[in-house]
Amino acid sequence: MALFPERHPVRDFFVLDVLDVAPRSDMASMTHPIFSLSTKPDARILRYENDDVIVEIHPSSKGLATIFDKDILIYAVSKLTHRQNQKEKIGPNVRITTHDLLVSTNRDTGGIAYERLESALDRLAGTRIKTNIETGDERTTQNFGLIDSYDYNRKGSGFAERLQYLDIKLSDWLFRAIEAMEVKAISRDYFRLRSPLDRRIYEIGRKHCGEQERWRISLYKLQKRAGSVQDRKHFVAHMRGLVHANHLPDYALTLEDDQAVFWRRKGNDAQKTSFGELISAAAQASTVAGTRQIIVSLEAMDRIQRMVPGWDKHWLEHAYIAWAKDKDVAIDEDARFLSWVRSYTKGKPAP
Repeated sequence: MALFPERHPVRDFFVLDVLDVAPRSDMASMTHPIFSLSTKPDARILRYENDDVIVEIHPSSKGLATIFDKDILIYAVSKLTHRQNQKEKIGPNVRITTHDLLVSTNRDTGGIAYERLESALDRLAGTRIKTNIETGDERTTQNFGLIDSYDYNRKGSGFAERLQYLDIKLSDWLFRAIEAMEVKAISRDYFRLRSPLDRRIYEIGRKHCGEQERWRISLYKLQKRAGSVQDRKHFVAHMRGLVHANHLPDYALTLEDDQAVFWRRKGNDAQKTSFGELISAAAQASTVAGTRQIIVSLEAMDRIQRMVPGWDKHWLEHAYIAWAKDKDVAIDEDARFLSWVRSYTKGKPAP
């Protein structure tokens, strides 16, 4: 499965916080590969150069900070940005309720999740970044940790012990980005992506494609920006699989010659015509293993959550694509998708 299940479809608390606003990530780490894509302890020293930007990442004793560790920073950035938007005074210190953090980032809330959280904090604090990336109109070569320090409060004892809340001090480099509003909203479904590389591909598309109808980049540059060190053929194979699966939030992907094209999924009636044109263009422009691309809009995906509560919207999307790939091109892909969902789920309990 390419996606984690939606672990908290119904919130079990009602405190208005960043839980009810779009998560946000700093644009510097969305642009440049700061985090390890490995799912195993990674003790490499990484170096990345792009034009005049240089990034060196040195691991802690527990390894490099991973893209999954970044979830903590996304939550902290979101919380501070929310306060800033409310005209509240903010600083680099942020208090986080650990349970809310786990729920917001689609993680389990069992005991092992709290243990993993502590290890992630150690990697974030211990990983050192040396870079000249500009944040907040300041460009200097700096060496820093992603967080300066953290403190936590424990509740209970023994097996029942839990981290109750965290006090985190962000690095000046990251805090300057928040103050300068160099952040970008991302989809909550980002936290459902299982593959570290899929998360990086989404970040790059979200940063550079943004609200444009489409954005293209060579596969060579995309792999470099993603920070993927796998063989070229394996990266291309992964991209082909990602195009076929079509599970990235906000964007559909196609491959044209040696380029990846990000297509903005559009989700309101005023954009229907242009989105239909997008589907037609994507279908004509790109094939993966001879299969045309089938793109369902975000609006349609939102509607099926109301139509068939309890069903996994992404599972239904993938099942529909598998069904429709050998059918004629639809005049209105969304309408056919919704009709198929009604027919497929009728009389069936949600799995």
